[in-house]
Amino acid sequence: MTLSGAAARRKKSPDHVEADRASALLDWYDRYRRRLPWRALPGHVSDPYRVWLSEIMLQQTTVKAVGPYFEKFTARWPTVTALGSASLDDVLRMWAGLGYYSRARNLHACAVAVLRDHGGAFPDSEDGLRALPGIGPYTAAAIAAIAFSRQTMPVDGNIERVVSRLFAVEERLPKSKPLIRQLATTLLGLSRAGDSAQALMDLGATICTPKKPACGLCPLNDNCAARTRGDQETFPRKAPKKTGALRRGAAFVVTRGGDLLVRTRTEKGLLGGMTEVPTSEWLAGHDDKAALKQSPALKVSRWHRKAGVVTHVFTHFPLELVVYTAIVAARTRAPDGMRWVPIATLKDEALPNVMRKVIAHGLGD
Repeated sequence: MTLSGAAARRKKSPDHVEADRASALLDWYDRYRRRLPWRALPGHVSDPYRVWLSEIMLQQTTVKAVGPYFEKFTARWPTVTALGSASLDDVLRMWAGLGYYSRARNLHACAVAVLRDHGGAFPDSEDGLRALPGIGPYTAAAIAAIAFSRQTMPVDGNIERVVSRLFAVEERLPKSKPLIRQLATTLLGLSRAGDSAQALMDLGATICTPKKPACGLCPLNDNCAARTRGDQETFPRKAPKKTGALRRGAAFVVTRGGDLLVRTRTEKGLLGGMTEVPTSEWLAGHDDKAALKQSPALKVSRWHRKAGVVTHVFTHFPLELVVYTAIVAARTRAPDGMRWVPIATLKDEALPNVMRKVIAHGLGD
């Protein structure tokens, strides 16, 4: 008498089950892998620079949004040496619109460190990578696995979701992260760590999606604990999000002929090193009169308050800005710490999205 497929699987040892999962995952990846601009073609060696650049860009950002930025960066700076030789201002300008601008500052600092301290070659170990600016545990593991074939498993949001469902991890994130990381390592192929990691990323992005996962197409569905229970969409378990209090402020859009008054934010902190129009402080207890006292030191006959507000949501808080506009005389000098820039060349400034909204609102009819 022969055992059914399910019965045969039940008879397998845990080691054999792990090996089967890892093998099934790689077989699926070989057939269905995504073509991404930073991913090496089958049989080709991954470029550590492209892996690193893509991983930094993909933090809290979608593949669709990153694609054009990755192409622009690699066309302008095809190697880490080229990027490390660039100015931070140029990097911030190229990054503008991608958000989370501390990543751009760390990106430049890391390229400089690789060029200065490592002769333009990335370290090939997790420890060496983690010593570089802006590279945390996940990014170090991703580069080590994908670019250097180190036997390690990076765990991003896609992989967290796949693993938490596969093993029905009941503990809530973020406390469950160490357990999920441990379980994820059981899915590593013996000699293809980078492909195993990218296979899980692709599986989470295309099959094991947050809503309505296509479980019938998943190469791991026979061993998925959450699918067996029928509650796969409830994983991963998450602690309730804490939303920061709404902050408000005022932004001042001042024009002089075809010029706009701007300044550069301090290097550290939110939007560090980016270009902005002058603003008041962003506070929970906003007051119009107090905000106007923080307007630029210019001879302005009257500030005109535009109807409506500009809204923007940062990671830790939502923001509302009222916009005041003014026109000054042609030879008006910029206050200390500010400068005039031609409106026609604003595209070349390192303007974050919130400032692009403010300027569009202020200059609109």
